[in-house]
Amino acid sequence: MTRIIADISVSLDGFVTGPDPGPDNGLGTGGEALHTWAFSEDPDDRRVLREATARSGAVVLGRRLFDIVDGPNGWDDTTGYGAGEVGKPAFIVVTSSPPETVRLADLDWTFVTTGLPAAVTAARERAEAASSTSGKDLDAFLMGGGATIGSALAAGLVDELTLHLAPVVLGSETQLFTGGAPRTLVQRSVTSTSTVTHLTYDVL
Repeated sequence: MTRIIADISVSLDGFVTGPDPGPDNGLGTGGEALHTWAFSEDPDDRRVLREATARSGAVVLGRRLFDIVDGPNGWDDTTGYGAGEVGKPAFIVVTSSPPETVRLADLDWTFVTTGLPAAVTAARERAEAASSTSGKDLDAFLMGGGATIGSALAAGLVDELTLHLAPVVLGSETQLFTGGAPRTLVQRSVTSTSTVTHLTYDVL
């Protein structure tokens, strides 16, 4: 069955970017440390990345994150989704208005203007269709940014939460959790590597 999985790297003090993020500095000052694990040669880091990419039938992201990854300093052949792992799922972008042009035109982009729940529904449908085509169970991933994942958790749209807890304190900027109703989590797995601690929870 297709699950909705929120998957994001976070600092020890709960931030998903460092100070002063922007189009030319997407992760903010010091924020690159959050994603060191994605480019690590540690076998457990590679396994976590490979398994998540292989499970991705569709991916949801917010408009600000899209503008960064599609911008001139965004994704390329070595830094795209999965950081070099094989796989190009459908990408669903939550936005009030679609962009006029897309630089990464070789990827499958859908722009949803009717809100986050509609985008999650579209991603689930795309992942289910991909599952039928491939013959294996695929999931829909929310890759961020932080506001998108926080809103999805608050709205009860998430089945599973995966945090990649990086050993860095960023001090300020984009927080992952900013309030809202309490959520009950059930820990499923913990994998510690040389670069990060991978935490997976079921969201009840």
